[in-house]
Amino acid sequence: MKPYGYELILDLHGCDSGTFNRDSIEDFFKKLCKQIKMTRCDLHFWDDVGVPPEEQQTSPHTKGTSAVQFILTSTIVIHTLDLMGAVYINIFSCKEFDEKLAETFTKEWFHASEIQSHFIERL
Repeated sequence: MKPYGYELILDLHGCDSGTFNRDSIEDFFKKLCKQIKMTRCDLHFWDDVGVPPEEQQTSPHTKGTSAVQFILTSTIVIHTLDLMGAVYINIFSCKEFDEKLAETFTKEWFHASEIQSHFIERL
């Protein structure tokens, strides 16, 4: 049976939290999509931008920026954790892509000292 799609799961640690902002993440999506030949669609952020200080996240497991970059063939989802210096990314597409290129590009972008990756064929 031919796979329906492909999912790359990336866990990055020891990252430069200076890259955990909307401008950097949007640039990351633009350049990643160009690298792996994906067509970008809508981009949506979830973070503390515009949130009163008393309502902002303070937990190491929730303080950061999350975003969903819709692509023509599915999504790229990112969660950055400021206090942990970690980034969690899922790239899912029914179109094949170079997972090693995506992994290398992502590690370099966030200046990660450690990366774990899992590539799954979805049936």
